[in-house]
Amino acid sequence: MRILVVNWLDRENPLAGGAEIHLHETFSRMVQLGHKVTLLTSGWSGCAARVDLDGIDIHRTGARYTFLFAAAAYYLRHLSRESFDVVVEDLNKVPLFTPCWTRSRIVLLVHHLFGLTAFEEARIPIASATWLLERPIPWIFANTPTIAVSESTKKDLVKRGLHPEQIKVIPNGIDLDWYTPHPNHARSADPTVLYLGRLKKYKRVDLLLHAIDKLAQQGVEVTLKIAGTGDDLRRLESLCIKLGISNQVDFMGYVSEERKLELLRTCWLHALTSSKEGWGISCLESSACGTPTVASDSPGLRESVVSGETGLLVPHGDQQKLTLAIGSLLSDHQARKEMGRRGRRFAERYSWDNSARAMEDFLTRLVAQ
Repeated sequence: MRILVVNWLDRENPLAGGAEIHLHETFSRMVQLGHKVTLLTSGWSGCAARVDLDGIDIHRTGARYTFLFAAAAYYLRHLSRESFDVVVEDLNKVPLFTPCWTRSRIVLLVHHLFGLTAFEEARIPIASATWLLERPIPWIFANTPTIAVSESTKKDLVKRGLHPEQIKVIPNGIDLDWYTPHPNHARSADPTVLYLGRLKKYKRVDLLLHAIDKLAQQGVEVTLKIAGTGDDLRRLESLCIKLGISNQVDFMGYVSEERKLELLRTCWLHALTSSKEGWGISCLESSACGTPTVASDSPGLRESVVSGETGLLVPHGDQQKLTLAIGSLLSDHQARKEMGRRGRRFAERYSWDNSARAMEDFLTRLVAQ
């Protein structure tokens, strides 16, 4: 098959996150399976306009806030004469409305929609634009075959007006050969909680900072390692100073894949307190490393964490229950060990190879119709 994928970002973009990992891991494997994959995406200052990344032919045009308009113009000028069997719109941020500017067969791939959570993240003008741009999805994509990465995302799409029959759930995967428990089952000497991801307001890292503060007041000394960058960094640093916990919080910035693996293997707990996720890849990576997760009982996360089995889920925003969950697991070595063992077994159900094969099967059946 000749496949065109359209997404706001590619894996090399400094703003890339879990959705871009999903795109790259899935469609680079599609290349290995013999398909030709082209990616139309936005650029950034100093980037190459066209690159080959693991067999994916990447075309970059426009930038973060202009790609919505630049994508259609670039496609019409440079790609419209290509005989693509299918165009996959990877909806991550706001829709690009591909049915309005291509006649090719289209598949919609959805991680999660922001809805009102956009107002947690962005200023009112941008949040309002995001909310408004999501509104036409049920009409623009009314008859478009759709892939959701989780049952939570599927439910959200159905709630907005898409038909359940048009939506196929294909979960994310991870590299199970890379994410494995520490060979010696070693952990850091002192209690350590890890946050791994972008620093965005909707990720609610502030909840973790307050939990660390509450535990300190109870005499529980724990270090929170925050691995990631983002535009919420300054606010979080200021909150640490205000709470007086700066010596307990390590803002590590961007970390390499090797360092990420080391952190997941050696921390006592992984934590993710987002209000919404498409899936929560870091929770699955943590489970694969034998590390339990404490997470918000939010869309997407409730599928990547099995509460009581691979970690604990707490009502989103409930500071008291979050603090209690973290404290209880930090004090119970046997519970962490057992959850880690069950977590690895749970993670083994998911792999990028399985995701890619499911994607190939879905697209092949569609093209053959």
